[in-house]
Amino acid sequence: MMQFAKSINFIKSAPWNFINLFRSPKLTCLVGDLLLWLIGRQAKEQENNLSRAKHILVVRLDEIGDVVMSTPFLRELRRNLPGAWITLIVKPALYNLVELCPYINEVLTYNWNTNKYLSAFRKNCRALKLARQHLWRRSFDLAIVPRWDVDGYHATFIAYVSGAPWRVGYSENVVDHKRRINKGFDRFFTHVLHDNRLKHEVEHNLDVIRFLGGQVQDNRLEFWLSEADKAFADQFLMKNRVNPGDLLISLALGAGAPKRIWPIQRFAQIGLWLRNEYGARILVVGGPGEEVLAEELELKMGSCIVNATSKTTLRQAAALLKRCQLFIGNDAGPMHLAAAVDVPVIEISCHPKNGSPFHPNSPQRFRPWGVFYRVLQPESPQAPCINECASIQPHCILRLTVEQVKQAVVEQLGSQMLSERKDR
Repeated sequence: MMQFAKSINFIKSAPWNFINLFRSPKLTCLVGDLLLWLIGRQAKEQENNLSRAKHILVVRLDEIGDVVMSTPFLRELRRNLPGAWITLIVKPALYNLVELCPYINEVLTYNWNTNKYLSAFRKNCRALKLARQHLWRRSFDLAIVPRWDVDGYHATFIAYVSGAPWRVGYSENVVDHKRRINKGFDRFFTHVLHDNRLKHEVEHNLDVIRFLGGQVQDNRLEFWLSEADKAFADQFLMKNRVNPGDLLISLALGAGAPKRIWPIQRFAQIGLWLRNEYGARILVVGGPGEEVLAEELELKMGSCIVNATSKTTLRQAAALLKRCQLFIGNDAGPMHLAAAVDVPVIEISCHPKNGSPFHPNSPQRFRPWGVFYRVLQPESPQAPCINECASIQPHCILRLTVEQVKQAVVEQLGSQMLSERKDR
């Protein structure tokens, strides 16, 4: 207890030590190692033997799709460690998504989003507060950051200050842009994975378990809904006069970056065609900030729209998607939610077919997993883009036409109907 009190006083009396942390990994480790020594949690040499870990911390601070694609990892981690205590840290907006996960013992949240003024200092203070209030007393044996790409979410620092003597993550050198942006981050881990091969993110996550000496039996996505979530979906659709036998197709209009958003006018053309050609009802899903897009689509399409944008939790949105026969949308979180509840997906991607397969927008890394899917991509970048869509506005994605999406829908619905007939 005396060492613990000393470490707290050290933090309170010398906050200036942390202002530049994470900008300078070397400085971070000099100060952080002293702090961890004071609380008796300095790093030690560990065998890569997963069975020895009794208290595990998993840090997953990125976005909806990233967390959804981690569900096989969480399941297989629990399969290998049935008696361990597993703590998962996510950002606050995603607590609802993982709250019912049966493979973890608790969910903690950390908000990495700050304004630019003293951003690094604020993030580090929050991280140290989280460690002091929740992490240090749990005495984690192992901390894992399963993210393969750039860590812009402070996850590596959280794993470091957790005090876990065994800290595992992907090396800063696995891809060029990570080497530049996360220079020096390997210092925060005791063991790093150097796998720079092109793989889907689901497999990158699962490879961490293999690296730790564990076994992987199943790579399917999962999603966990409560009875209340299912009841909400039933009531919401009933209120909007969607009958059980109706063809319900979801459109997701938004994305995390404007360049990944297909024009709303084209979505409207697809929606009207689906109504006229198939008699479909259109479910629109999306989060905060996408209400204007949904309202514009509703004005263009009228009563065939069921607008759930910003009217649901993540689990409620997934429960609604589960009622759909097809999902059409941009490269964004709802696409992965649809895949997790086993709905076929048509992805509209801004990333050109001849672009870098390692890019964060590459479908080779982030395509829908475990379901029937079709990915529509521009054949090539639109000048002045070269190896990716580098615009801050919709640009390369404009090369994808309404006719291309219609053709993908015809092929997908045709194959689904054929499969249903075979199942009878």
